[in-house]
Amino acid sequence: MPGLTNSLEEAEQTNMASLVSPRINFKDVVVNPANLKCSSLPLFSLRNQYSVNFHLSWLGFFVAFLSWFAFAPLVPDVIKQDLQLTSAQVGNSNVVSLCATLLVRVIAGPLVDRFGPRKVMAGLLICGAIPSGLAGTAHTASGLYIVRFFIGILGGTFVACQAWTTAFFDKNVVGTANALAGGWGNAGGGFTFIVMIALYNSLISDGLTPHVAWRAAFAIVPVPFLLTVAAATLVFGTDHPAGRWSDRHKAIAHGIKDADALPASHEHKDYAIKKEGSSDIQVTVSAVQALESELDFAVNEPVTWALAVKVIARPLTWLPALAYLTTFGYELAIDANLANVLFTLYKSPTFGQTKAGYIASIFGFLNVLTRPLGGYFGDLIYERFGVPGKKYLLIILGVTQGLLSIGLGLYIDNNQHPSLTILIVFLILAAFVCEAANGVNFSLVPHCNPCSNGFMSGIVGGMGNFGGIVFAMIFRFQPAPLGKAFWISGIIAVVINLFITVIRVPRV
Repeated sequence: MPGLTNSLEEAEQTNMASLVSPRINFKDVVVNPANLKCSSLPLFSLRNQYSVNFHLSWLGFFVAFLSWFAFAPLVPDVIKQDLQLTSAQVGNSNVVSLCATLLVRVIAGPLVDRFGPRKVMAGLLICGAIPSGLAGTAHTASGLYIVRFFIGILGGTFVACQAWTTAFFDKNVVGTANALAGGWGNAGGGFTFIVMIALYNSLISDGLTPHVAWRAAFAIVPVPFLLTVAAATLVFGTDHPAGRWSDRHKAIAHGIKDADALPASHEHKDYAIKKEGSSDIQVTVSAVQALESELDFAVNEPVTWALAVKVIARPLTWLPALAYLTTFGYELAIDANLANVLFTLYKSPTFGQTKAGYIASIFGFLNVLTRPLGGYFGDLIYERFGVPGKKYLLIILGVTQGLLSIGLGLYIDNNQHPSLTILIVFLILAAFVCEAANGVNFSLVPHCNPCSNGFMSGIVGGMGNFGGIVFAMIFRFQPAPLGKAFWISGIIAVVINLFITVIRVPRV
């Protein structure tokens, strides 16, 4: 086959560069035929299924925040006054929202394994749009609890988001792909603070009363976006690189057949075939890659009771789950409580709900940079140190987050008038390591129970929300001194991350 040999040799140099540094290859579609997953990140094109599904995955998670976190910037002042809430009732509403998301994430995992992430994503967005449209019907604390509980359904979109990118991207870039999707999606938390505050202030300027303005804001922003992205997901998205979710096993069978057909001399070399017939140059990897992992041939299997018990009983399941409890759980609690903390500490004629909300939005907005960096470094360290490298990077970041939170809490408690500048510096540093750890975590998750990735993502995501409940309860029951909740949360993070160092991980 001289023509094939020439094509292979011609493409070898290009493909080797793609495999060594896949994260900076944003144009070519590099496909591993063993599983049909993409070994590059062709993010700046919408002319291939990998890019389309990647962007739909993070966009679905992003718009979920437009409703899921829409209460946080308005609760400290306008909603609290309008519904005549106590500080305890505000804290309770945060906890109720997190409880709902915990339940949905655990349920969403098995649903993803059975029906695929695309359908689960669209279903959650549609279901979440209904209570979002009814948010304005809340007139009492109980009504607020009910509305926030059902809006919490939208937090389950994270499981579908991460399972979707894991299904489409190969092991050498899955950490970066997951972290980019999670980070860009999580940035919706920061975006929501700005949009809801700006819209509320605009409605007030147009003559609406506070009672009407915050309710109108919910009808104007979340519902149309949720339904639009759900429709786009169903129309333009695909279930799996092989096509339908029910065909996912065929990708592995096809890959094994192709590998068996290769000449023996090609078995240990990285070759490629360049296909000029598509709008993007498609490069197909045609041989076994250097690192052989269970991920190469793992296929999501429907969850049975026996499989669930097996997954839950594995210590490896709880390594990323407990770590995520301390990092994403902390992030959720900070997002929900930071505006209220700032409003309490610095309330004055020049510092009100708007300024507190804008500053609090920084924590969520940093996800655009920090979480992707975590996934990038997770993939980078994987190339040299394998899965253990991801594990120890995750733990180091988790411990650092805990120490920074302890330092922030002690600073607030030991200063009668803490500097806003110093407080913001602490928060930015804590956000950086916390959110980077979240990115590293979901570069590790695909290596843990890869045949139950949806179930695994649901467990880890659910534990993140459980952590949010734990930390939110700390803020709920430790309202004063304000720094106490921060340093208690920090101690918990340090202890748990040191504890999980004993759990072993696979080499690759």
